Amino acid sequence: MVACEVVWAETAGFFPSADEAGQALAGLGAEFASLDAGSALRAGDAWRSYRRRGGKRERVIADFLIAAHALSHADRLLTRDRGFYRTYFPKLKLVDPTKA
Repeated sequence: MVACEVVWAETAGFFPSADEAGQALAGLGAEFASLDAGSALRAGDAWRSYRRRGGKRERVIADFLIAAHALSHADRLLTRDRGFYRTYFPKLKLVDPTKA
C-alpha cells in the first residue's frame, strides 16, 4: 500500500500525535510515496474539468491529488466514493472497503 503526503496528512489529523499516526500507518504496511509533477498536473486537469462542469467547492483539490497519485503509483484506490472518482479518473480501479 502506498499513500501520498495528502493521505498521510489527512490521516494524521485523526490521531493524538504525529508519532501515533506514523505508527498506525507503518502498522498497516503503508509506504510513503510523494506526488510527482505529472500526478499534480493530472490532478489540476481533473479539477479544472470538475469546476467547468459546475462542480462546487464540495470537492477540494486534495481529492484530485489523491486520485492522480493512485493512478500513477498504485494499481487501485481504496475509497467509498466511487461515483466521483469514476467520473474524473475513469481508468483508476476502485475498491470499496465496505464491499470487500
